Amino acid sequence: MSKRIILGVSISQRTESVPQVQSILTECGCHIKTRLGLHEVTDNLCSPAGLLILEMHGDDAAIAHCESKLNAIDGVQVKRMEFDV
Repeated sequence: MSKRIILGVSISQRTESVPQVQSILTECGCHIKTRLGLHEVTDNLCSPAGLLILEMHGDDAAIAHCESKLNAIDGVQVKRMEFDV
């Protein structure tokens, strides 16, 4: 049975963590099918926190490697969702 794996990546301090996060996303780029970045922006605010939604592709070991590397960054928390397809 095939699985659809989604990683939710919460980044508490975007300006501090983004260089490391971006490096890992580049390294894992061949395993990221879809990437959506969200953060709060208004006329008076650009939130320091952000959320990435990653739809992953590939074998479980490669995806787990990406998940582990992201979780190792201070201020970054990863949650995994799996759906049978």
